[in-house]
Amino acid sequence: MSSQLVDRFGRHVSYLRLSVTDRCDFRCVYCMAEKMQFLPHDQVLSLEELYDVAHAFNQLGVNRIRLTGGEPLVRRGVMSLIERLGQLPVELVLTTNGSQLHKMAMDLARCGVERLNISLDSLQPERFKTLTRNGRLDQVLTGIEAARSAGFKRIKLNTVMLKGRNDDEVLDLVDFARRAGLDISFIEEMPLGQITEHERAECFCSSDELRERISSRYALTPSTERTGGPSRYFRMADSDIRVGFISPHSHNFCGDCNRVRVTVEGRLLLCLGNEHSVDLREVLRSYPDDAERLQQTLINAMAIKPEKHEFNLEEQPQILRFMNMTGG
Repeated sequence: MSSQLVDRFGRHVSYLRLSVTDRCDFRCVYCMAEKMQFLPHDQVLSLEELYDVAHAFNQLGVNRIRLTGGEPLVRRGVMSLIERLGQLPVELVLTTNGSQLHKMAMDLARCGVERLNISLDSLQPERFKTLTRNGRLDQVLTGIEAARSAGFKRIKLNTVMLKGRNDDEVLDLVDFARRAGLDISFIEEMPLGQITEHERAECFCSSDELRERISSRYALTPSTERTGGPSRYFRMADSDIRVGFISPHSHNFCGDCNRVRVTVEGRLLLCLGNEHSVDLREVLRSYPDDAERLQQTLINAMAIKPEKHEFNLEEQPQILRFMNMTGG
């Protein structure tokens, strides 16, 4: 089934990133403020509404759904949603901080999650706690081991690199990924929300710089492999893992964008770096039994998907929503 969701630039949307909660048990410095104001319950889509959105997208040709947050695994009852989504003809993927995997990895695999992305920004316990504000590295590492044992098709580590904060660990993280047999992607920080922990321009660490450092130890060969997202992958001759780079600043990836996001409050975001959006919650709650209306709303929304984002580290963020509100 080919995607019926086509924007005015001819790009087919086949990938939905669906946020199931804005809440998280970490407070990562690049993702949210230390003291967050979370959404009241009545503004959050129910698990049934989240399923209806996913089903509508699937009916229109979306064949990959990634569950995000906040931290999706802290949402009460989320496994019931995941079990239903696992029965749709889609590739079901989940992004997590890893804190709950020690007790949920096996159930996730059983319910149809095929791939995991796990955030890991440091291998140093104290630094990890500083970057996450309250995370425990040992708990996440235990979760990674549980995920490795659960039988997922692929597991990838995601690292947001910040100059002067964790960029000195790039080779250690690659070595860790090699030992564990896991892919790893290094991400340039995205300027979403007002933060106070660091100056984004000063902490910016480009993908090119990181690739050069990795190449000092391991020769990287460009790969044509894609997993549906924005990572550009490289291979090493003596390892089966892939090293990826997500480069919203240095190598804009908008030209072949196939993705949209739905926030947990029901905003269909047509672009990570723009505020173009459609209120799906209003449609879901005003016309709860009208699946055709919801699908037509999704089709019509493609007309306002922008060509690209315009991130500028030298300016104050134009997008005031934090990453936990956006969905990873």
